[in-house]
Amino acid sequence: MTERPREREREPHDGQRVVIAALVVNVAIAGCKFTAAAMSRSTAMLAEACHSLADSANQVFLLVGLRLSARAPDDKHPFGYGPETYFWAFIVALCIFAVGGAFSIYEGIHKIAGVGGHGPLGSPTSAYAVLGASMLLEGYSFSVAMREFKHLRHGRGIRATLHEARDPTVLTVLFEDLAALFGLVVALAGIVLAQLTGHQAWDGAASVVVGVALAAVAFVLARDAKSLLIGRSVPEGERERIAEIARAARDVVGVVHIRTVHLGPRDVMAALKLTFNPALDTRTLEARINELEASLRAALPHLRRIYVEPGFDERAARPQSSSRDGA
Repeated sequence: MTERPREREREPHDGQRVVIAALVVNVAIAGCKFTAAAMSRSTAMLAEACHSLADSANQVFLLVGLRLSARAPDDKHPFGYGPETYFWAFIVALCIFAVGGAFSIYEGIHKIAGVGGHGPLGSPTSAYAVLGASMLLEGYSFSVAMREFKHLRHGRGIRATLHEARDPTVLTVLFEDLAALFGLVVALAGIVLAQLTGHQAWDGAASVVVGVALAAVAFVLARDAKSLLIGRSVPEGERERIAEIARAARDVVGVVHIRTVHLGPRDVMAALKLTFNPALDTRTLEARINELEASLRAALPHLRRIYVEPGFDERAARPQSSSRDGA
């Protein structure tokens, strides 16, 4: 039963560059949107500006999580700091909900209830210009995230990839960019309708729609981050692969159970209870366990900690008195 050192492996598709690209884009967009919001007096544009500001902070949180999760194990945290990635992803979800979703909904309702129905917006020209530029920049950030998402798919369907993903970084940026592009379209529609009709309630309604979309994205991200924080197993396909390798190992008679948990996106702890040939002596048993661990790591490198326990299925050895009594 050995533990693999937590070395910093080179990953061919690192989510860090996705986060950095999104950070640069969102900082630039936020500055432009706040300027346009002040000139156009558009609530939808103000909501979009706050959304971009929140996204910028979120990228910083994701970078902090990536940085802290790379720390080596120590006496206080012998299994390392991998869950830092999940914790900061959860913080990001909360920020999207509070700063993006709740604020946008509040501002939209406030404008709908307070404008009294009619009144011109300020100059919409700046808003149109910023929205157009923002769409281009968000489109670039989205394309970077999509390239990384395609690497995550490995030929799987989109739904299966989202269900089996254990790294929240790329998915968080991807969902943020999708919400941003949707929000830009809605904000544009709200400003156009408000300008054409002279009724600013359209602008407020657009802000509410953007807020609801952001709240929905925040809920999905928070739900997934929570699942990872409390301990999530490897996908079913990987579990079956582990069982297949264990059954094929020399002198393994059967698999009693397999327990896995993600300590980080690429850091999995696996505990296997196996039935071995009872004729094995202690030295041979140790050799078989070491061989099995080597085979598992060769097939699934992210199994950093593997614990193999020789034993038997206690459930099969229990008396069946309860079932007989029930009969």
